[in-house]
Amino acid sequence: MAQATREFGDWPLKRLMTEVVGSGHKSADDMTREQAREAFQRILAGEPDHTSLGAFWLANRWKRNDAEELAAYVDVMREESVVTAEPDADPVDCGANYDGKGRSAVLGVAAGAVAAAAGTPIVVHSGDRVPTQKQDSYKHVLDELGVRTEIEPSESADMVDETGFGYYYQPAFNPGIDDLFERRDNMGVRTFVNTVETLANPADADVHLGSFYHLPFAVKMTDTLKAAESQSVSRTLFFQGMEGYDDVRPGTTVVGEWGSVRSTDESASGERSDPRDNEGDEELDDFEIKTAEYGMDFESEDLGVEDVAAESAEITEAVLAGERDDQFTDAVALNAALRIYAREDADSIDEGLETARDVLASGEAEAVLDDLRAF
Repeated sequence: MAQATREFGDWPLKRLMTEVVGSGHKSADDMTREQAREAFQRILAGEPDHTSLGAFWLANRWKRNDAEELAAYVDVMREESVVTAEPDADPVDCGANYDGKGRSAVLGVAAGAVAAAAGTPIVVHSGDRVPTQKQDSYKHVLDELGVRTEIEPSESADMVDETGFGYYYQPAFNPGIDDLFERRDNMGVRTFVNTVETLANPADADVHLGSFYHLPFAVKMTDTLKAAESQSVSRTLFFQGMEGYDDVRPGTTVVGEWGSVRSTDESASGERSDPRDNEGDEELDDFEIKTAEYGMDFESEDLGVEDVAAESAEITEAVLAGERDDQFTDAVALNAALRIYAREDADSIDEGLETARDVLASGEAEAVLDDLRAF
């Protein structure tokens, strides 16, 4: 332990448990940014013994991390584990929960292809059966569709530029987090790693799209990205997703948005402004949409499937080919609209929806899938 202390600093996980985070969810203190950074550096280096690591993860779950701690974790992850590969395009980073879905179709591949065909580049990323749910994610739908997924980050960036849609594979771009698989699996519950891995942003995108169960989580995630020093996200869009994934939930759904990519355009002086410095951009704005008014006049159960990966792939093919005109097509169109709106390629969700429906009718989205398969 003495060697570890000299290498990392004064805060091994056992000491953090005793003096800061381990006293219970009501009495525990938040860590300083420096303490949180050291903790995650130790974890990625494999320094803590397994008992200390499990206790630390569980204590953080009870205590609930604040945005400053999460930002520190994100920064360490991106500095010491993430291999970024930035495409020439400026995509929307879609940060769905890596542990996947088990009851409803994954619509993000189809929605992403529609958005890409409309001129909004899309990046998605995931692992393979990530704990704790270890269910179907982007990778498994793409595998069923015959799209290569186990590729290097540079290839993922090329995929974005060549097709408008890119997939980044966690073991390739975030090996330090992938190395924690067994320890996370043995926990039996989600840890803060499940949260920060969705913010890895391997394409260094300016826009992040994500989902939440409750609005305070969207606020915390946006505050985390604002506080992170390893990336400069200028806009976020969050909505209530099905199963915590980035497929919008039917019904009355809350949407939260912050920032603007347009405000980062170069001024006459040639300097770029950062919306995080602008007064009025400090807080997440939230509003409700009724999905029935956007064509999703059905319940969540109507998007249910039994074999998530296989049926999601079949639905994707049929929707993009124009062979379905049902609830899945409506859901894909609205999810594509949210992606187009997230990048501000449409001034409203209504405008994004009109664009998405036009793209579906034209067959251009099916061509994106063809390009992905040929890549």
